[in-house]
Amino acid sequence: MMPFEIHPETEADIPALNALSATAFGPGRFVRSAYRVREGIAPVSGLSLTAWCEGRVAGGVRFTAICVGDHDGGLLLGPLVVDPALTGKGCGKALLEEGLARAREAGFGFVLLVGDMPYYGRFGFKPSAQGAITLPGPVDPARLLGVELVEGTLDGAAGQVRAYDSE
Repeated sequence: MMPFEIHPETEADIPALNALSATAFGPGRFVRSAYRVREGIAPVSGLSLTAWCEGRVAGGVRFTAICVGDHDGGLLLGPLVVDPALTGKGCGKALLEEGLARAREAGFGFVLLVGDMPYYGRFGFKPSAQGAITLPGPVDPARLLGVELVEGTLDGAAGQVRAYDSE
């Protein structure tokens, strides 16, 4: 595990984070369902974080405010991106733990993401009720994961995920 400094994302961080996202997810990332939810909506300020290591950007995470049907107060996590040279060194873990803690402190009730259960499960994420929560476009139901920051906030959540500007 390497030491990472986690700071709120700044304008100066964005070019490096965009380059990391392009490397990690490729040009097809813009047509993925999660990107379509976030399109045109700014991430929640204070929850967009950048990790620094040895004087350079090591990774970043963003959260977008969402509602699921009539359940509001949620977040869509993503992208979470880490410099490939630092994979497995704890950067993603540090970003996720800090981001989830800040989201809880900010009063958000739940977080959804599209990702791999073996990675995100250790942070409390679980598969959503199959077919109950939908995104615009196809998503492998096994990869639609959620975690409650406040117990019970995903009870009965059903419908389309929609982003909104939280500012």
